[in-house]
Amino acid sequence: MTRFRESVRSLLREQVLNAACQLVASEGWGKLRLAAVARAAGVSRQTLYNEFGSKEAVGEALIQRELEGFLIGIQQELDAHRGDLEAAATAGVGFTLRQAVDNSLIKAVLLAARGGEDDLLAYLTTRAEPVFDTAMAMLDAYATDAWPDVDAESRSLAVETIVRLTVSHIVQPATSPDESARRIAQITTRIAYPSAGR
Repeated sequence: MTRFRESVRSLLREQVLNAACQLVASEGWGKLRLAAVARAAGVSRQTLYNEFGSKEAVGEALIQRELEGFLIGIQQELDAHRGDLEAAATAGVGFTLRQAVDNSLIKAVLLAARGGEDDLLAYLTTRAEPVFDTAMAMLDAYATDAWPDVDAESRSLAVETIVRLTVSHIVQPATSPDESARRIAQITTRIAYPSAGR
């Protein structure tokens, strides 16, 4: 019975997050109301509050879900270039930046922030610990396995650099996704292999 309840709860969360994502994409985070999310998801307001508790918790869950989707894609890109750190980093960052351009939730977050509403943007900037922690843990574990010749300190610095620079380029793009990815990968490789003089 417990497994069934967990499945139902998981489906309920997905239903609510799908509804919230569509509403944020069409109306913006600032105009999002939990009553509208409950209506769009086909659940009662009480059910939504029982599951999430607040609008902020819905925002956190939305960002976390998007991050998980990005990490799956990044993992595939890294695997395709496992033998070459710079190529893997270029592919992973390039995937992330291209996906961010087309992602309706990220577009809504960035447009809202440019209009002065930055509540949801904070999950990528000032309150970004869950995003950074998840991304850095995944990349650190991957790099430890894929590039064992990189010492722990260089690996830690490289992982933090690639995550923070990628998020920075999502929030405020400087060049094309491909050029940004190339530059970020080059920086990351130099940090990972400081004695190589690349």
